[in-house]
Amino acid sequence: MDFSADGRFAVVSCEFSGQLLKVDIPHERVAGVLTLRSGAAPQDVKLSPDGAVYYVADMNSNGVWIVDADTFRVLRFMPTGAGAHGLYPSRDSRYLYVTNRMAGSISVVSFATRRIVHTWHIPGGGSPDMGNVSASGKVLWLSGRYNREIYALSTKDGRLLARIPVGAGPHGLCVWPQPGRYSLGHTGILR
Repeated sequence: MDFSADGRFAVVSCEFSGQLLKVDIPHERVAGVLTLRSGAAPQDVKLSPDGAVYYVADMNSNGVWIVDADTFRVLRFMPTGAGAHGLYPSRDSRYLYVTNRMAGSISVVSFATRRIVHTWHIPGGGSPDMGNVSASGKVLWLSGRYNREIYALSTKDGRLLARIPVGAGPHGLCVWPQPGRYSLGHTGILR
């Protein structure tokens, strides 16, 4: 989930119903329901730095939905790779890193253009899942869900800095400390 820029609403993903809920925080009620395509499995939700759109990773649709923050309507769908799952903004708010678990890749989306500007592949394959960006902004840390490992990638060019064996099924990686004031839960995500 993520909050609107003014904090009045939260947009929450519902993986198994293929829906997004818009929750009115002050009144503690559901203010809207957005049903994505049949078979959709929305995962992470992130608000753009300008507060205009939400990005929603969809593991079954293999990409990201771009949803207007005001009207709560889909603007378009952006294919990124098989198993799109995690969304992590860069520290300078220029890019959004999208983990494509089944594709073994990370799509780098420009917030300015709302387009993919790079695709980084884990050398030798992998299953990048959930994690976060280091406080310095220089390293993207991710769990390798089906490969019994975690990855450290350079946010400058996607170069694999480390591949660390950890055991079966790492489903997320908390990177701490994180800048931010409000917890969005998940793997230590703050805003």
